[in-house]
Amino acid sequence: MNTPIESESQARRLTPTSYAVLAVLALREHSTYELIKQMRLSMHYIWPRAESNVYAEAKRLVAAGMATSRKEATGRRERTTYAITDAGRNALERWISSPSGRARYEAEAVVKVLFAENGSVDDLLASIRAIGAEAAAGVAHFQMVADRYAAGEGEYPERFGLSSLVARLIGEQQAATVRWASWAEQVVTEWGTTSGADAAWGVETIRAIGRR
Repeated sequence: MNTPIESESQARRLTPTSYAVLAVLALREHSTYELIKQMRLSMHYIWPRAESNVYAEAKRLVAAGMATSRKEATGRRERTTYAITDAGRNALERWISSPSGRARYEAEAVVKVLFAENGSVDDLLASIRAIGAEAAAGVAHFQMVADRYAAGEGEYPERFGLSSLVARLIGEQQAATVRWASWAEQVVTEWGTTSGADAAWGVETIRAIGRR
């Protein structure tokens, strides 16, 4: 059993992914499969992590005394089910009330657009279209989620208000990206090159951010 000092030390080493897993476990106990599924459904657009990382975090939480695990048979197979502990709930509460790190934006296709002079116009247009298609898929995903809850098929409907607050933020960002991709494709097509505008055009374009 961990002493308070040891628990505090272990809690400080937890990552945002650890706390995301704890938050899912705070809803109810989850098997490994259920945990990975819930992480994929609820956090794909805000904190995507490989399934192997989620599994590793769950074991780490058990080792830190933040969660417990038990093995049970399901037919011929054995599965591990995780549950949050009081120490885990306390750590989660402290994390929720602590300052957050800065938001990060990560997109390989956007990096390719930024340095598109090293390729062709077709390459640039392909990157822009890929960005737009991915964003459109994101918008469609959130509409699908809304359809599920409207049909009474969503999990944890009692807290869907919180989920929809986040979905609205991410969905609006995706919708804005769809509009940007349409505009950017038109701009580049008119350019006919990978860098068809001067600095003055760039200044005017940036100044227009947020205008209707």
